[in-house]
Amino acid sequence: MTVRHSLPRTGAAPRLRTLWSFALPHKRALVGALLLGLVASALGLATPMVTKWVLDALGTSSSLKGPVVALLVLLVVGGAVRFRQWTLLGTVGERVVLEARETLVRRFLRATVPAVTRRPTGELVTRVTSDTVLLREAATGALIGLINGTVMLLGTLVLMGVLDVVLLGTTMVAVAFTGVLFAVLMPGIAAAQQRAQEHLGLLGGVLAGTLRAIRTVKVSRAEDRTAERILAEARSSAEYGIHAVRREALAWTTSMSGLELATIAILGVGAWRVGEGQMEVSSLIAFLLYAFGLMEPITELSTNVSALQSGIAAAERIRETAGLATESTAKPAPSTGPASYREQRHDVPVLTLRQVTAAYGPDAEPAVRDIDLAVARRGHTAIVGLSGAGKTTLFSLFLRFLEPTRGELLLDGRPYRDHTHEETRARLAYVEQDTPVVPGTIRDNLLLSRPDTTDEELRRVLSDVRLAEKIDSLDTPLSDTTVSGGERQRIALARALLRTPDVLLLDEATAQLDGLTEAAVHDCVRARAATGAVVTIAHRLSTVIDADTIVVMEAGRIRVQGSHEELLATDALYRELVKSLRISADTAPDPEPVPAPARQAAP
Repeated sequence: MTVRHSLPRTGAAPRLRTLWSFALPHKRALVGALLLGLVASALGLATPMVTKWVLDALGTSSSLKGPVVALLVLLVVGGAVRFRQWTLLGTVGERVVLEARETLVRRFLRATVPAVTRRPTGELVTRVTSDTVLLREAATGALIGLINGTVMLLGTLVLMGVLDVVLLGTTMVAVAFTGVLFAVLMPGIAAAQQRAQEHLGLLGGVLAGTLRAIRTVKVSRAEDRTAERILAEARSSAEYGIHAVRREALAWTTSMSGLELATIAILGVGAWRVGEGQMEVSSLIAFLLYAFGLMEPITELSTNVSALQSGIAAAERIRETAGLATESTAKPAPSTGPASYREQRHDVPVLTLRQVTAAYGPDAEPAVRDIDLAVARRGHTAIVGLSGAGKTTLFSLFLRFLEPTRGELLLDGRPYRDHTHEETRARLAYVEQDTPVVPGTIRDNLLLSRPDTTDEELRRVLSDVRLAEKIDSLDTPLSDTTVSGGERQRIALARALLRTPDVLLLDEATAQLDGLTEAAVHDCVRARAATGAVVTIAHRLSTVIDADTIVVMEAGRIRVQGSHEELLATDALYRELVKSLRISADTAPDPEPVPAPARQAAP
């Protein structure tokens, strides 16, 4: 089911303030561009009057030097002013886009993991790409264009009135008709454009998720079915876009026809007035020049109104992301606690959970309940259980991707709330099960968490994880297709080992490795467990048989914990997991029969 995120519709003034907030830091440059635009408009308005001067000079056999020089000055100065205005507006527009993108990118990366992952990735990308482009047009050019267009329109009408009031009345009928038409049609055009942009964002979200799962789509022979799902949003966007185009076409066709009709009326009435001696020919020609130019400010006004409405909608979508929950970077005030926590850290577990309950949303069922767990400062702790037992949720709690709804987590005996997120994660290293590739080279991936690593340290850690052949290709760009799943896992493990963390968190870090490489990785884990804490989520129990402590989870709770031999002897669920994966336990008693109904191991 598609979830649409939208803001409640508000009045025009608050929506304009939302848009203006993006342009406000550049108000001085925008005022300069506005003044340049007004100068350009004034120069444009002067041209028909100077043309009348030329015609009058011809009629009286006067010198043409003055009016011709004036026309040349208008041409050169007008061109220079317009060039400067366009350059200034373009520069401000790009800066507005850059600042909006910087704000969005930093906000997304500082947001909590649930806040980001509950939205389609492509939808967030659309905010940074196409919405910011719409914002640029509205926050800079549209606002100034509306003012310039209004001044140009009013100035044209005033000067037309100076030339001939009767012909001005004829023209005003066409202008009034066009204005009413746009007032009726423009809201519908803006609404259709906004809906088209919303569907474009949804299309980006669905497409991004599909491309990440392209192998699954192909193996399932679902290319056509999946394409139809994606293209449904594209068709909806096109449908609303066509609706907007039709309304725009109707508005422009009618208005241009009205102005052409007005021009014919001006010619007829003007010719009659010239014949009656009530108007000079030069005045009629100048009036016609204003009439022909009348379309320019009307076009500018309508275009900028459309751009402004699209930009307001984009500004609201961008501002909507301000509601994303973010992780605090403020240093918390330390809680008071037993002095022994601070003075005897070696006697305190590195991680402790006390009666912790957590859920992934305010209305969601708890993913874990009443968890009591202590992770020793040294040694290997393995977490096992059926799928959905809550193993990954524990890691999310350790890493502060998720906050508990009840209970408390402690790091070195101090509550998590006494640490910033950055301080907490500085003590931990994490290898994801899917081990996504970070954009960049092998070196970029390895240096992600410790940028000061030397080449010698890189060589050592790559050799430890059996990737010595990559030492000479550290600057090779990486993608999901240039390295295998096993290589991705080993690169991620190497990155984590470079941190020399207090706690190494592994979410099945050997799932895609062959036997020899898995043995080498196990050696790395054992070496790390001798000097620090290693916590492993195990979907393959073969990776944790030699763990110091094995924690068995079931339905969001800790069922039991102990060594491999102890659990084989005492826990039916653990025996079933071992049996289903055909792991021999030569040193343990033979497993007793498991009562029905039988359980299935996690994949």
